[in-house]
Amino acid sequence: MNKNVGTVDKVIRIVVGLAIIGWGVYAQNWWGAIGAIPLVTGLLGWCPAYSLVGIRTTGGSS
Repeated sequence: MNKNVGTVDKVIRIVVGLAIIGWGVYAQNWWGAIGAIPLVTGLLGWCPAYSLVGIRTTGGSS
């Protein structure tokens, strides 16, 4: 599992994931659970969708 999510992409994913989770808690519905997807991919630095289409936002070849 090679990292394919760069630093800026990670920060955006983490912020968006937390915002969606926060909205879900505020709205008291389960849709906030969708925020776990960008949050986890941001924390791991790997996105399965990027792997399928060959996208890398990292600078090097790790």
